[in-house]
Amino acid sequence: MGQVSALFVHKVVGVATSGEAPGGARRRDLFESVGVDPDAPVDPKLMIPDSDYYDLCERVAREDEHGPSITIRVGSTMRCDDYGAFGLAWKSAVDLRGSFGRAERYGRVLTSVSAYELRQEGGKAFMMLHRAGERRLGLRLSNEQTITAVTQISREVCRTTFCPETVYFKHDAPSDISKHEAYFGCPVVFGADRDALEVSEESLTAPNRLGDPSISEFFDKHLEKEVSELSDDGGLGQQVRIQISQALSEGVPPVSDVAGRLGLSGRTLQRRLAAQDLAYQDLVDTARRELAERLLRKTDYALAEVAFLTGFSEQSAFTRAFKRWSGQTPRSYRLDAQPAPRS
Repeated sequence: MGQVSALFVHKVVGVATSGEAPGGARRRDLFESVGVDPDAPVDPKLMIPDSDYYDLCERVAREDEHGPSITIRVGSTMRCDDYGAFGLAWKSAVDLRGSFGRAERYGRVLTSVSAYELRQEGGKAFMMLHRAGERRLGLRLSNEQTITAVTQISREVCRTTFCPETVYFKHDAPSDISKHEAYFGCPVVFGADRDALEVSEESLTAPNRLGDPSISEFFDKHLEKEVSELSDDGGLGQQVRIQISQALSEGVPPVSDVAGRLGLSGRTLQRRLAAQDLAYQDLVDTARRELAERLLRKTDYALAEVAFLTGFSEQSAFTRAFKRWSGQTPRSYRLDAQPAPRS
């Protein structure tokens, strides 16, 4: 079972009961429905089961007069300071690329069911949200909250006006997306192949308002300690695959390098993988296959380039591996993935 920070419970309940008297019965009932003390201070380190959080999101959306658009109102209330050390690390990064990098590396301190990835693809940059679990309504609502929150705290720290190029969600569009479009200020695409923000290079490299390398390094060390103390979770394999995928153009990374990116020692990472019956080499194979399939579907790179980007020194070795994974050659896979011509 995954876990989610109780911080997000406080945000959802705060928005859902904004027009009610403080300390009201409904507020208390919402908190208690997920096992959170309504009188306790907000503690980002307090975790609740992800299924309970999704139940809460579904209930609030069902009871709210504006329905699913509550996700925009919840996400837009987020501030860096709400996230504790994670938020301070985000704020003190020298630019937005650095902030996104901290989400990739330290997002596990806030949830065990999500992972972040800054992906360069086809000359574009995407801040990707990966979330494990059945794509029930609560998970979809949570995804919208998260993408909104990432946008909100990016706007908070970025010295220039931050606006995504395009926003993508895997799930189908709700009946009214006008509030989504008004908030993001860009096209919002539903039914996509990803949950992500497309971000311009100018936004990624613009200096953050409070960026400070020495302060950023301090919070990095603090978060690395927090990550190293986290218990094993079902999202670890996904985190490892993302780190492997990002390094493959320079060859298959040793486990010690991936462990370091996750704030762990190599021995600790191996132990945690073994506890989940996962093998590092199997994760390497999965990462290579996922990246290869994505490059073959989404780019026009030559097969030799795809082989290089997936960590193979020779195209022939890549072809043999791909046939083992999928039962067909990379070339035939690419042809099959092309859309059929319109009649």
